[in-house]
Amino acid sequence: MEIAKINNTKVHFHYEDNGHKEVLIFSNSLGCNLSMWSEQIAYLKNHVNLLTYDTRGHGKSEVTPGEYTTELLGKDVLALADRLHIEKFSFCGLSMGGLIGQWLGIHAGNRLNRLILANTAAKIGTETGWNDRIAFVKKNGMDSLAEGSKERWFTNEFRSSHPDIVQDLANQIIHIDVNGYMGNCAAVRDADFREDLNQIVSKTLIISGNKDEVTTVEHGKFLEKGIPNATHVQVRAAHLSNVEKAQEFSEQVLQFIQK
Repeated sequence: MEIAKINNTKVHFHYEDNGHKEVLIFSNSLGCNLSMWSEQIAYLKNHVNLLTYDTRGHGKSEVTPGEYTTELLGKDVLALADRLHIEKFSFCGLSMGGLIGQWLGIHAGNRLNRLILANTAAKIGTETGWNDRIAFVKKNGMDSLAEGSKERWFTNEFRSSHPDIVQDLANQIIHIDVNGYMGNCAAVRDADFREDLNQIVSKTLIISGNKDEVTTVEHGKFLEKGIPNATHVQVRAAHLSNVEKAQEFSEQVLQFIQK
């Protein structure tokens, strides 16, 4: 694991140069860190070079003050790629990571080979809802989000059968700095790509969890309709589909980037 000083911040990342032509960057969900992609890394390492990183304000990346934007977070990705001399790459982002992916597709499409948008939407939630969450976590701290996150992230069946995995993911949100979390909530609150999806020219795979109540299948269908060259698939999972259906998710990603 390494730290890169880029774009006026310090970003924690891990890059596996496995000797392949293709580089795939993974971008974490709000409340998680780069370790959420461990199953995908194990599955894909024999096929692509892999770059994971902690989004600004998450994990071991720096918590910079104030509210963040998807533009700021997208430019972090580009600066990290530049630092590692990666000219073109494929990108897979889940939830907030998917918003970053949409920004990249709209504003830096020349850098993308393929784009994977998982469990995300062109607009996630409402301004009031995000402001309420910011106020709640500012008052009550990160521990207050753990139980609710378990319910949003995973189906009842998965929570019952894999309690250790569920708790490990919940621990990630507990250990996020409250200011970093609030900064990223602002980025999600303000992101709205509903009128800009037609500017994404990269081949795009949209993955929805059909048990996801945060970013629904309908949100995925909206992305599919708006992005000119998009394919939409569904997996039987809630919000963190890459964890709940790790092998199926990884297979979908591999098949897509190898087309």
